[in-house]
Amino acid sequence: MSEEKRGRDARFRRVDGLLIALMILPLLCCIALKVLYTPESQGVDISGAMIFLEIPFPLQPLIISESQVNSWAVILTLLGLCLYLTHGLTERAETKRQLAAEWIVEKCEGLVSMNMGERYAGYEYLIAAIMGLSALSSLSCLIGLFAPTGDVNVTAGWAILVFVLITRQKLAGGFLNYLKGFTEPIPLFTPMNFISEFSTPVSMAFRHYGNVMSGAVISALLGAALGGLSRLLLGWIPVVGSIPLLQIGLPAIFSIYFDVFSGLMQAFIFAMLTMLNVSGAFPQEAWEKRQQKKTIRKQRAALAKG
Repeated sequence: MSEEKRGRDARFRRVDGLLIALMILPLLCCIALKVLYTPESQGVDISGAMIFLEIPFPLQPLIISESQVNSWAVILTLLGLCLYLTHGLTERAETKRQLAAEWIVEKCEGLVSMNMGERYAGYEYLIAAIMGLSALSSLSCLIGLFAPTGDVNVTAGWAILVFVLITRQKLAGGFLNYLKGFTEPIPLFTPMNFISEFSTPVSMAFRHYGNVMSGAVISALLGAALGGLSRLLLGWIPVVGSIPLLQIGLPAIFSIYFDVFSGLMQAFIFAMLTMLNVSGAFPQEAWEKRQQKKTIRKQRAALAKG
């Protein structure tokens, strides 16, 4: 092996090491903050995100909470993962990481194409980001962190972003058509249509938050109940009675559903609702009619000039 090739390989490995550190260090820092700031408590603790800092502002203080910090850690972890998977790409896949990256891209493209149509090509990056961010945020509770999806402020922010995309698609059909949509099928339904318009982000936010938070609460209550049951049944046995044997293994089994399966399922559901609501905001038939009208107007304008 030549000296130049050894140098390139060494640089490649160093960059890989930095990217792996980018994936791991943010989460380790969040774990350290969790240990340092968590007060000693007795019994079951199902409180929300801790507040690390309050910055005074004229209207209300700017709060830096555990959910915000963990969200940024998850974002940095995803960034490191994406850079790692795409590091050293070649025209023909030669590494497992490139095969994994191509598989993810193909699956997201197929999902968007199947649910939104070819007109929305390019949304696969948004959908991949939503699923990755939501899934990793929910799974962060497995390493002892507060799941950002267990904070309604986080899921509400995502839902508002989706609402902006939905409104943008509706306005693509024209502002008058957007206002006309509130009066369909009859003007009597205008108040209901108005409420329905703004209930979409509310329902998306609370559905995601409610499922994740309820799973965390149930897991905490089950763990506490198993500990109490263990003391009740085995407390009379010397030495063994001081060990919560029923808390060994069983909480992990429940966590497979409440933390892993439910978290991944909610990420998929949020992504599906995003695709369906955005693509349904300006249906294909209406878009085709609008394109035909534009084509006819252009042809008439061309004939008038001729």
